[in-house]
Amino acid sequence: MTTMPTIAVLGTFDTKADEHAYVAECIRAAGCNVLLIDTGTGSEPRLKPDVTRFEIAKAGRVDLEPILARQDRGEAVAAMVSAVPHCIEELRQAGRIHGIISLGGGGGTAIASAAMRVLPIGFPKLIVSTLASGNTAHYVGTKDIVMIPSVVDINGLNRVLRLILTRAAGAIVGMVRAQLPVATDRPIIVASMFGNTTACVNAAIPFFTAAGFETIVFAATGSGGRAMESLIESGMVAGVFDITTTELADELVGGVLSAGPDRLNATARAGVPAVVAPGCLDMVNFGERATVPSRFSGRLFYQHNPQVTLMRTTPEECAVLGEQLANSVNRYTAPATVLIPTRAISVVSAKGGPFHDPLADVALLKSIQKHLKPAIPCITVDLEINDPEFAKLAAETLLRNIAEN
Repeated sequence: MTTMPTIAVLGTFDTKADEHAYVAECIRAAGCNVLLIDTGTGSEPRLKPDVTRFEIAKAGRVDLEPILARQDRGEAVAAMVSAVPHCIEELRQAGRIHGIISLGGGGGTAIASAAMRVLPIGFPKLIVSTLASGNTAHYVGTKDIVMIPSVVDINGLNRVLRLILTRAAGAIVGMVRAQLPVATDRPIIVASMFGNTTACVNAAIPFFTAAGFETIVFAATGSGGRAMESLIESGMVAGVFDITTTELADELVGGVLSAGPDRLNATARAGVPAVVAPGCLDMVNFGERATVPSRFSGRLFYQHNPQVTLMRTTPEECAVLGEQLANSVNRYTAPATVLIPTRAISVVSAKGGPFHDPLADVALLKSIQKHLKPAIPCITVDLEINDPEFAKLAAETLLRNIAEN
């Protein structure tokens, strides 16, 4: 970065003004500019902001005055959580900020993390939080937010907090100033993979590499699917090799690896070419056998390992899953193809395998065919999903779709 970068220092300047001022001072001393952003919802800020809470509210189309007048802290924090992502993304797109740091307790962390989750992967983002030593999944989401435990409460400067804040300021400056490796110029293909589809994805990657693409693989474990959707929406992706759509089954039936109801939908919003297969829709994932809910008593299970128990989807569930998959693909605007390997959609559903169930497979196939728009190719192949010939066909189909886009 040839010009002096600007780092956003975002926080509640009514309650944590001194702490944010200290971080800003450290950042300036390290040679970076600072943009002070107030997200306070209480009294007047004790640190003069460059971006006020009312400017944040305006960016998010939130009428903040009556909310503050009611003096309901929960309502005010929720309003700021809603508005702040719009303001921060506008600042990033305008080139006014090159990194962001915040300090907070419960409310401050909720606001700051909402602001940071809207920022793309790779944009430097850091929170010093009293909540950073526990489960941070709901703050981080699928983004690369760095969270540093404050160790002590963020309630007045002392020798411990100064140490933490000084290091945090140095960290965000280092992240902003870090030189990225030279770009490869290779466009990206993302692929979804599970242990039961690993052979398919690994056989397809050489075709993408030979065609000049870089392949980034995501494990279809819930968080992996959400991360893949996030990267697709970022605009960095040229093609989607969505061979392993198993997370739909966990969302529908109640397994532990759901990626949420939005899985498969980023490809439509981003307008990216795709190949989609019903890989591993024959299974729902649970933990140890003893953790499987009692309502599933009598179902067909397979112990993948001591920590993972798989449950076979029924024909009725497969019919719903086929409709869901088709409805998602129907919204795709770029060239897309659905490929169905009729001999097996996973290792364990092949003939002779523990999940071999022709009735369920036929229900899935017919549901996809019934609900998929006629304009979208749906190709059935008399192969197993991990057959090298299926991988070759799937890879070549995606490359053709990308070329036609």
